[in-house]
Amino acid sequence: MGWLAVVSVMLGIFVIVTTEILPIGLLTSIGSSFTVSDGMAGLMMTMPGFLAAIAAPLVTVATARFDRRLMLCVFMLLLALANFLAAAAPDYWLVLTSRIMVGITIGGFWSIGAGLAERLVPPASVGRATAVIFSAVPLGSVLGVPTGTLIGDLAGWRTAFTVMGALTVGVLVMLLLFVPPLPPVQATRLSVLNGMIRSINTRFALLLTFLVVLAHFGTYTYVTPFLEQVTHASGGLITTFLLIYGAAGILGNFLGGAWVARYPQSVFGLAAALIAVVTLLLPALGRWETGAVMLLIVWGIAYGAVPVASQTWFSKAAPHAPEAASVLFTASFQATISMGALVGGVILDRTSPSAVMLLGGCTAVLMVLAVGALPAGPDCNERP
Repeated sequence: MGWLAVVSVMLGIFVIVTTEILPIGLLTSIGSSFTVSDGMAGLMMTMPGFLAAIAAPLVTVATARFDRRLMLCVFMLLLALANFLAAAAPDYWLVLTSRIMVGITIGGFWSIGAGLAERLVPPASVGRATAVIFSAVPLGSVLGVPTGTLIGDLAGWRTAFTVMGALTVGVLVMLLLFVPPLPPVQATRLSVLNGMIRSINTRFALLLTFLVVLAHFGTYTYVTPFLEQVTHASGGLITTFLLIYGAAGILGNFLGGAWVARYPQSVFGLAAALIAVVTLLLPALGRWETGAVMLLIVWGIAYGAVPVASQTWFSKAAPHAPEAASVLFTASFQATISMGALVGGVILDRTSPSAVMLLGGCTAVLMVLAVGALPAGPDCNERP
């Protein structure tokens, strides 16, 4: 039953990740439906991130005394309603409203679910259970986004959101059946979060997460316009490219998970370096389909290691407060996703997809320089 509960939480994160980044593959079709630009359509990525960053600390603190299983189910119900609202929305502002609901779900579910492995399985299995839960991130890319894009191509983008809503209801049923009651063990208070932010290791985690996620989502959010306008790939080929990218992301997730506990600084830095190389080379090599797909494979492997590396850094910075560490991880990650999507959209509307890639690559280079400047990883002793 413990592993069924782990899988249920993993699937919860899977549908959240898929719902959050589903607009990446449907960006141009949704934008054309409401006659908005690609940059304006990018607000579908910006809204959930900002709301998740706000919701992560506020919702977690406000519900600290409630059973965690109950809260997981409430957030899953909210996500199902958000998907159905997006599918039926007659106006773009209602789509954005549904994305606000998605953001609240991300902030609450991620903050609670990311650190639950140790409460669901025996101590010896916590590492594997954590890897299973975090495998939902690349799985959302390898299965969710390409499948959603394919459904959108065949039956329209509204059908893709309807299917996601139905899948979310199924995950809600699994959470009710398989996750045991989880009364709060340690209430997460704002004072705990404030104390964590004063830690130098937590500040390093915030800085590194900000730079690498800004670089990634400032560019990856607009990979579909790039593949359409620069590579001149067809809709079906773009779906295939995204599927290959996601498969590489699964590989990167497990490679990163295998090495990050011992070499957190090296894993984080290598992932950022590969993202920098890919995004800087895409404007030149991405003009050809072969070059684009090869770079997307490297990109997928690199980004697949980023979430587990970031979460590990936060966890090691605050081993005494795992839920608080998850809150800061979620808030920083999601805020930067939205900022990256917003900045990338503004640049895209004023320049070109290639310029977006180049600026994202420069940001990833800053992340590499920051990692190189750090004297040690999160296991080091605190220095004043």
